[in-house]
Formats: sequence, structure tokens, C-alpha cells
Amino acid sequence: MRLTRRHGLLLPWFILPAMAHASIVLTVDGVDDSLKGAVVSGVELSQYATRNVTAAQIRRLYEKAPDEVQAALRPYGYYEATATGDLTQVGNDWHVALHVVPGAPVKVTAVDVQIDDTAAKVPAVRYALRGVNALKDQTLNDGQYDGARDAVGGALTATGFLDARLVTHRVEVNRAEHSAIVHLTWDAGERYRFGRIVFKNSQFREDFLDRYVPFKSGDYFSQSKLLELQQALNGADYFAVVNVMPDTDHATAGHIDVDVELAPAKRTIYTGGPFFGTDTGPGLRGGIEKRWVNDRGHKWKNELVVAQRLKTLSTLYQIPMPGPNQRSFNFGANYRDANTVTSKSRTLQLVANETRLWHGWQRTIGINALSGTFTVGKRGGEGDNAVGLERGRSTLLYPEITLSRKRGDNPTFVRDGWSLTFTGRSTAGTLLSDARFSQVIGDAKWIRSFWGDNRLILRGSAGKIWTDDFSALPPQLRFFAGGDRSVRGYDFESIGPRNSFNRVIGGEGLLVGSTEVEHYFTRQWGMAAFVDAGNAFTGTDYSPRVGAGLGVRWLSPVGMIRADVAVPIGDKNEHGIHLHVVIGPDL
Repeated sequence: MRLTRRHGLLLPWFILPAMAHASIVLTVDGVDDSLKGAVVSGVELSQYATRNVTAAQIRRLYEKAPDEVQAALRPYGYYEATATGDLTQVGNDWHVALHVVPGAPVKVTAVDVQIDDTAAKVPAVRYALRGVNALKDQTLNDGQYDGARDAVGGALTATGFLDARLVTHRVEVNRAEHSAIVHLTWDAGERYRFGRIVFKNSQFREDFLDRYVPFKSGDYFSQSKLLELQQALNGADYFAVVNVMPDTDHATAGHIDVDVELAPAKRTIYTGGPFFGTDTGPGLRGGIEKRWVNDRGHKWKNELVVAQRLKTLSTLYQIPMPGPNQRSFNFGANYRDANTVTSKSRTLQLVANETRLWHGWQRTIGINALSGTFTVGKRGGEGDNAVGLERGRSTLLYPEITLSRKRGDNPTFVRDGWSLTFTGRSTAGTLLSDARFSQVIGDAKWIRSFWGDNRLILRGSAGKIWTDDFSALPPQLRFFAGGDRSVRGYDFESIGPRNSFNRVIGGEGLLVGSTEVEHYFTRQWGMAAFVDAGNAFTGTDYSPRVGAGLGVRWLSPVGMIRADVAVPIGDKNEHGIHLHVVIGPDL
């Protein structure tokens, strides 16, 4: 490799000593960006871009550059790279231009891999071996070679071949023919199995914790199964510390015992504090949760909410059934006193259900008993005694099924994610109900980032009721539109079909959609513009209401806070600016 100097652009070398304390500006051409980065990183000249350098140092660094370029490109398969250069003074700085000719790259012409047949048939090892064989016909790249080789070793260890050794690792390079042959040989050794699983410092009976173990004694050792056990125990919310440690130092007869060291978490959690939501008004929330009630891991959660327009008292008792389906049986009661611009209701709901993972979905199947009094039709008149109010009392017993699924790249701020929820309930085939009804509801949300600091958020809800006596359904089973999570620009549940007295009483159908664009100026602060449209309806009389507005987004320490101002669009009966505040996760 040789550097040439273009004397017409250079000062004589005897003048260089007078130009001390200058810096170097380096440029590289002749190679693509990936190789250019390797050249810049590989030559010492690049270290003086922001440092003072003497004339003697410039001369020494410049003369070393050819060998450094060749060494920098060799790991990428270019063994015959050459470079020429220009050195010029511009003001007090020195500009160095390196003109690189990488030459023909060395290609991998053959890959020779030797490994025990037993190990080669293990799926994880077989997959890793494909990465080694894929090196054939590719340019020799030290990083890719090291990664493919190490992936095989990692797969062997992760699947129980703990004594595996790399016996041969050699790359034969023929520079004259620009070719290379890869030789790799592993001695896999014995494949270990799981032995005993020992839980230490647990507050539960051992057979309960055994349900969390995704493997049995005698199964082949697997690091992924150990990680699965660690995640399951952490997710159970029983322990402050979970350490899953295979005892590899004392493996006997091809079996490895697993020690699980645990430290109980705080048993009782107290929560509480003020909150504000434009749908509910200001309020206070308090809760008591028992992370475990007994040595079988039962849980008990209680919550009280007292807000301007909503008061609830709820209790939930859970019986976990750990395992691959993450089942639990849940029994609860909820007293609800709601007072919206459209309706008032006081109801007691009893719930018994089973939740589990089902083909990737969270499935809940159970039965509900709902009883209480209600008044609908407040919207459109003055006071509870105005003509047109509809009052009722009902008791309903109905089964319910819910399927939900969501996926997001970040739980606090989703850049790419979605959620789906489907609910069905019906009194068909049940007794002790004042009305026959069937209902289906679907909710969807989709979030996608674009152009760096922007997000597009699409949201939609749809529902339908079939009933022989709509007037017997309490407000929480009817469909209304409007509010923070529906059509902004309208009060909560203020949109829907009206009775003959022009009072909103809710509908048998629902169709709502929203489009929102967010732009973030910093990691925590942004703004939003949105358009919402939809309505509740009966029959085919669907006339969507539209609301639009702007909002502020703050990714606070307690989660995303959304503050929006919105106005109705094209509605002669609704005017004014509405404020909407929502605190909570994206999905």
C-alpha cells in the first residue's frame, strides 16, 4: 500500500514545524459507508479531529495510515486493500483525504462443520448451525463468523450440553484465489436433564409453587425453561426476590438440581389518593390488597372510589391456578352509584368467573348477577321530576365471555402496538331475569409511530343489543356515546337515541371511531390533534356526531396524562368547548 503526495497542494515539509497545535480533518472515499466507518475507526488520524497535533505527529500519523487501512479492512474480508492520500493545510488545520481501493474480497467457498448427531437434531442447535452454513458463498467477515460460531456454542449450553467443547475452529484463507474454508468441530458431550426443584424461604405449600414450574424432573435441561420459571414467579406478585439457580457444580448422573431462592414481598398493600377525570369529576380513591391470604396463594383486593359523579365499592377474591394457561377463579361484588348528565343508577353486581390464556388471548368466562334502580332521560329536561324521565328496577342474571389481546413495544409509551377486546353476554337460557337480552361489544386500538417523533392512533368501538324489553336494561348495559374515551367535545354518555320527550335514553347499537395524530417536542411533552365521530342508535337510524380538538400530552412519572379541549362539529344542539383529561396507559 502506498500514499502519494500532491506537492502542488502541500507546503514544504520544512515549514511544518511552524504549524504546530493544529487539528486533523479526515475524509475517506472509495468504499461504501459500512467500510468507511471501519477505516475511520482504524486509523489513528481520526483521534486528532478535536485534539491539537504537532507537525511531527501529523507526519508520523500520515505515514502510518496505509498499514492501518489494510488492517482495518482485513476483518471484512479485504486482504489486498490499498490507499493513497492527500495532505493539505487549510487555515490552521490539516486536511487528510484517504483514497481507498479495497480490492477483491475473500469469499467463503466451503464450510466444514462436525458435531454429534444427537446434538445436531436438537431444534435450537440445528437452527444455529444454519447460521454457520449460511457463511458459504458470502464475503468472509470476522464478526459474522464469530457470531455464527458463538451462537452454536450458546445453543448447546442452553439446551443441556453443558460440557460441550469447540475442538476445532480454523479459517483457511487463500489470498491468491480470494477464497476461505471454515472448519468447526464441537464435542457436545452428555446432555443433562433437570433433577429436583427446591424452593427456599417460600410462604406457600410446595405443591402450590410446583404449578409454576414449566418442566418436570427428568426433562432435558433448558435455559429458556428456567427463564420462564423466573418470569412466572415474578409475575405472580408474591415475592420481592426470585433467584432461579441451576446447581451445575454438583450435577450427578447427568441430572442438575435447581434451587429457587425466594423472599416474600410485602403482604398487604395500601393505595389511595385524589384523582380527577372529566367523566367522573374530582374524587378520592383508596384500596387494600392482600397479595396472599393463605398458603395456597389466594388473593383479595378491595377498592373504594368517591367522586363527584361516581361512587363505587368493590371486592374481588382470586384463587390462582398457576400453570401454562395462567388460570384463576374470581369472585367479586361491586356496588355502583353513578350520576351522569343522562342517567342515575344504583346497582349491586355479583360476579363469578374463570380467566385463562387461550390461544394467545386472555379469556374470561363467568356469570353475573346485576340488580338495582335507575333513572334515564335526565338529558334534555330540568331536574329529576321533569316530564319524560324513565325510572326502573331490574334484576338480571347472565353469563358473559370476554376475549382480549394486546401487543405493544413499550408499556409506558407505545410506538408500535394494538389491542382488541370482544365481549358477549346474554340472559338466554337463564332464569330470574326481568328482561331477555343478548349483547356483543368490540373495541380496537392501533398505534404506530412515523417520521420519528410522531404517532398515529386509531380507535374504534362497536356494539349491538337484542332485547324484548329495552326499558328494563340499566344504563351500564345500554349504549351511549360521548366523553373522554368516546366522542370528545361532548359530555360523558350524553349522545344517544331520545324518547318522545326528547330525552337521551341510550340505544341498542353503538359505532364510534377516532383518528389522532401526536407530535412530541421532547421525550415527555407533546401535542395532539384529533377527530372523533360516532353515536349510539336504535335500528338503522345512525347519525354520527363529530368532535374535534387539540390536546397536550405529558409522559409523567405516574403515566401518560392527556388533556384535550374539543368542540362539537356541525351540531346545532350542542355548543361550547369541552375539557377532557385521561390518565393511564396507551393500551
